Amino acid sequence: MFEQKLDFYSPISSKLYNLDQVTRDQLNILGQLDHLTRQHCENVANLCFRICEYLKCTQSFTIYCTVCGYLHDIGKMYIPREILTKPTSLTDEEFEIVKTHTTKGYEICMKDINLRPYAKAVLDHHEALNGTGYPNGITKKDIPYEAQIIRVADEYDAIVTKRQYQTHINISETLKELIKDTKPDPKFLALDNLATKEKDGKVNGFILQRLFKVVIDDILYEITGIMNYVEYLKNEIKRLEQAEKYEQKGNSATKEKNKNYYYEGVKYLLKDQETMENYKQILNEYRNTLAIKEDMVDKLYQEIKIIKKLRV
Repeated sequence: MFEQKLDFYSPISSKLYNLDQVTRDQLNILGQLDHLTRQHCENVANLCFRICEYLKCTQSFTIYCTVCGYLHDIGKMYIPREILTKPTSLTDEEFEIVKTHTTKGYEICMKDINLRPYAKAVLDHHEALNGTGYPNGITKKDIPYEAQIIRVADEYDAIVTKRQYQTHINISETLKELIKDTKPDPKFLALDNLATKEKDGKVNGFILQRLFKVVIDDILYEITGIMNYVEYLKNEIKRLEQAEKYEQKGNSATKEKNKNYYYEGVKYLLKDQETMENYKQILNEYRNTLAIKEDMVDKLYQEIKIIKKLRV
C-alpha cells in the first residue's frame, strides 16, 4: 500500500536554502548541533517566519527574526548530550545546566561578527514578560520583540515534540496550555494587583494569536495531504471493486471461454504483490484505511473550529 508521508509543519519559504548566501554561511554553525536540536531550531525558524508574516512585519525584520529562530538554541552544543536527551525529568541541578544555553549561545554569537546581530535574541528567548524567565529576569519592556516571538514558537514546538504529535488532532489542547502562559501569575496578583508587570503573563498574547493562524494553516496543509491520499485510496478501491465484479462474473459464467475472459480481466487489474488469493483482503484494508482517513479529516476540521473560538 502506498504510504502517506506528511511533514508536521507546512513547508514554506522560510527554509534555509531560500535565505541568501551570506545568511547560509552564518548558519553553518547549526551543523555542530545534535540532530534533534537542529530539527527543533529549523522548526522554530519556520514558525517565526510565518508568525512574522501574520504580524505584518517588514521583510527585513522577518528574515532577521527567522535567523534568530535558527540560532536560538545554538548554546546547547555545550550542554552535555546525556542531559539534553535524558528521557526522564531533569533534576534541579541538570535544569540549571540546561538554562546556561542562553548565555553560552550569547557568547558564541558575540565572538563571531557575523552572528553578533542575533546575540540578544539568543540570550533573551527564555525571558518572560512578567520577569519570571531566565537568565536575567527582565520584563516586557526590555525583551526584544524577536525574542518574544521566538519564545512562543519555541514553547509550541517543544510541546509538540514532547507529546510526539503525528497529526494536528487535539492540537487545540496544546494551544490551551500556551494560553495559560499569557495570564498574570496569581501569586503576583495576590500581592498587589496594581503593579504593572503583574498585568503580563509569560508570553505575548498578541503573538500567540498569530501562532493560532499558523497552526490552522498547518491543519489545512495536513487535510490537503490526507485528501490526496483519500483520492488515491478511492481509485484503488474502485480498481479492486472492478476486479471483484469480474471475478463474480467469471464464477457465474457457464462457458470456460467466458470464465477465462473474466479471470484474465481480474489479473489485468491487479498490481504488484496482488493476487487472486489476496486482493480482497487488500480491498478491505483500503476500505478500512479510507474510513480512518475520512474520520481524521472530520476531526481536523473540528480542531479548526475549536481554535477559532480560543480567546487569549
